[in-house]
Amino acid sequence: MSATYVNFFGGSPLNRLSWLRTSHNFLNAIALAPSTRWVVLQGGQPLLVSEPSTHKRSLARLSTADVRPLLGSEPFFSQGQAEGEYAPSDVLVVEAARFRGPPIVFLGLHEPQTDEADALPSSDFSAKSDTATVIANLKGTPYFSLDVSDVAQDVLDKTLQASEPSKAGAELTFFESRGAMAFFDAFEACVFAEARSLTDWNGRNKFCPACGSPSYSLWAGWKISCSSLLPWANNDGKKPCPSAKGLHNFAHPRTDAVVIMAVVDKSGEKVLLGRNRKWPEKFYSALAGFIEPGESFEDAVKREIWEEAGVRAWDVQYHSTQPWPYPANLMVGFFATADSSAPLRTDLDNELEGKHHMPTRHISWLMFLTQTHDGGRGTNLTGRDHKKIAQAQEQRDNEAHRPSTVNALAGDAVPKEEQVQRAKSSDVGLDELPFRVPPLTAIAGVLISEWAHRRAGPGSGIAGQSKGNL
Repeated sequence: MSATYVNFFGGSPLNRLSWLRTSHNFLNAIALAPSTRWVVLQGGQPLLVSEPSTHKRSLARLSTADVRPLLGSEPFFSQGQAEGEYAPSDVLVVEAARFRGPPIVFLGLHEPQTDEADALPSSDFSAKSDTATVIANLKGTPYFSLDVSDVAQDVLDKTLQASEPSKAGAELTFFESRGAMAFFDAFEACVFAEARSLTDWNGRNKFCPACGSPSYSLWAGWKISCSSLLPWANNDGKKPCPSAKGLHNFAHPRTDAVVIMAVVDKSGEKVLLGRNRKWPEKFYSALAGFIEPGESFEDAVKREIWEEAGVRAWDVQYHSTQPWPYPANLMVGFFATADSSAPLRTDLDNELEGKHHMPTRHISWLMFLTQTHDGGRGTNLTGRDHKKIAQAQEQRDNEAHRPSTVNALAGDAVPKEEQVQRAKSSDVGLDELPFRVPPLTAIAGVLISEWAHRRAGPGSGIAGQSKGNL
């Protein structure tokens, strides 16, 4: 079960063609291909398209012709010292470099679902092969992302208005990134997650952390380097940048691992949830925290539960992972067991607010209602809700680099048949439910739902990937 569970944002169908990121000939050619599509972001917000007939929103996928006025002069990659020049082909620090124009990232190739072989770094698709041959051998749709955060608004508006979707009557709008999740299908979610994480990483790393010089993009957005290393850099009177030698993890995109866990009572009938007081009203979630150096995932799970709630946990069971592009986390989901009779501490963090004890039947019932009734608010979050959560996360990351939560116990799981009966007979509206939990597009909502419906976790009868008292 846990080995095959794919969460929202996961299961990307793109072949990233990573071995071709250093080939400026390939990148410059594929960027202009008629089949290429562009995902556009502004301040981390994706560009969505609303169809004129249905008004259904989805991730906009513009053609190169649509975005060409924004890309700048050629070459797009392996740019030289002066505009229009190519960088020296035999210098590694300028491989597929981009110094001018809005940031671009090559995301990969969406290959058709056929019996044909997928592209691999063979002679048919080698960076050393003839570019025209390589592109002819590729089957599918290439994807790039384009960050227009620094493009003048009037230029951007003019370009979007002249695009084919706008001419066809569709509406193009930038949408709050978490709220946009509600409109994505599985494919769009994967493409967006990759694009947003890489766009954010490039945007945050403007200067070399080793010497403070401006940095620049290499490998179509997949590497950054120090400008002091450029062959035309003036380094008179400066010490050599430490990044000139050795390997440096800051040169490549980073992913921050976060453990997130549904903590279940040893009876299997209660689950420990948490609440940040700055979250939307009645909103609770699973406990979570960043993994620290010299720590295993299992160690981090037990430490975070102890630090957040003051209780000891054991029997840590892995469930699944979820890429979380806010900005670049990998959420690693677990179940763990704890003793609900042990006192919960709510004085361990200044973000905490009072603890609550709530019956698990509301969780089970909530999951049933929100999966079968349109408009249920139990796991549906508004744009304002997403904004509050985003602000709370940003402040949390800036201040402590770990989640701040308040604790709540939930117990008394209810069989599905009884859930159905209660849902039919209850006069309680969804707005009156005692609390709200994350939707199933977030791994926290998946963990809670899987436990509440007895599909995973302690008490479900289904063993996790990791067994025993870890």
